[in-house]
Amino acid sequence: MARHAALKHSTHKKRESSGALAGADARAKHPAYSLDRLIHERMRLGIISALAANESLTFNDLKNLMHTTDGNLSVHARKLEDGGYITCTKSFEGRLPKTEYKLTTAGKRALENYVSHMEQLIKQVRNR
Repeated sequence: MARHAALKHSTHKKRESSGALAGADARAKHPAYSLDRLIHERMRLGIISALAANESLTFNDLKNLMHTTDGNLSVHARKLEDGGYITCTKSFEGRLPKTEYKLTTAGKRALENYVSHMEQLIKQVRNR
């Protein structure tokens, strides 16, 4: 076991001296590596975009816009909510439950940054 750890350490040192880490640093500076992974996923980007175009949307509105299932929307909306990008308000209209989502300031900023990064990538591709 100690030999295995030593091999891992020496391999890491070898990569370090060969310049592999320098290549990783260069890739990390590329705009594609700085995309927000939380909203880069298709469904979450769709939710954020729909909320950016509307003051608020109900769960059913989003489900219909995204052509998805209750479970799928719930999972992705929860991730965005946990990330602070959207808020979720639950209430009742009469006896019917109503779940409403709104984009937060952090969510709006994240979308603006995401779009800027995508614009940078497009410029780089077109300038080749």
